Amino acid sequence: MTIQNVAFLGLGVMGYPMAGHLARADFTVTVFNRTPDKSVRWCDAYRGRRSETIAEAVSDADVVMMCVGDDNDVRSVATEALQAMKPGSVLIDHTTASATIARELFSKAREHDIDFLDAPVSGGQAGAENAALTVMAGGEAAVFNKVKPVIDSYARHSQLLGHAGSGQLAKMMNQICIAGIVQGLSEALHFGQRAGLDCNSVIDVISKGAAQSWQMENRAATMLKGEFDFGFAVDWMRKDLDIALQEARNNGSTLALTALVDQYYADVQKSGGGRWDTSSLLTRLD
Repeated sequence: MTIQNVAFLGLGVMGYPMAGHLARADFTVTVFNRTPDKSVRWCDAYRGRRSETIAEAVSDADVVMMCVGDDNDVRSVATEALQAMKPGSVLIDHTTASATIARELFSKAREHDIDFLDAPVSGGQAGAENAALTVMAGGEAAVFNKVKPVIDSYARHSQLLGHAGSGQLAKMMNQICIAGIVQGLSEALHFGQRAGLDCNSVIDVISKGAAQSWQMENRAATMLKGEFDFGFAVDWMRKDLDIALQEARNNGSTLALTALVDQYYADVQKSGGGRWDTSSLLTRLD
């Protein structure tokens, strides 16, 4: 199948630039957002059209991408889209949601002769804006290979990791890793400040060794300045960690550190930092 017509449902901080990259790649793009003014702004910035309804947006699409809020949003939007999508088309969910909803939608899509991939992303707003996202996909290989050229419009790397739900499980692993790394970095910076060290200089040194991480490279400087009004919000991280912790209860895995850091993020929320970047864990220690 030659893919030309695509639809993007959900123009949040991730979806807005992702849909923009599709337009730049010369796909014929139709967008939908529950708040219409975002669709209007998107059409002012990019070549494409907007639809007033999900059904109108997806009816002629070869591939439909969605990036919304949580499981309930995913189920609501996807159910409406599947009713209007044409047979043989593909629905790709880029939302970070549960593996349960991914498996559910895979089965529902099959009933409509539509293919489905769960494909959460990592890289944050900057990754979306710079077409540098990492996409973790679950589904069938033939479907993934068919839509990979579309995904490549906004991703620097995408990979199929297994059957339906595998993409979401991989994203849970991603968030588990980040939670521990950010807490460790926060404690290191707190320790260094109390010890009277020039932490910027220390970070310059240790970032060249085994302690290096994306968080250290991209967040240490702003953490030391006390700047947290940007990036991936604590509220969103707690949603993601809750998904991971629920899955851990289902599969019998032990996530002691993740559960602890989740409670630390709850402390940040209580202090009014729900919309702060996840690196705001440092504020608990200060």
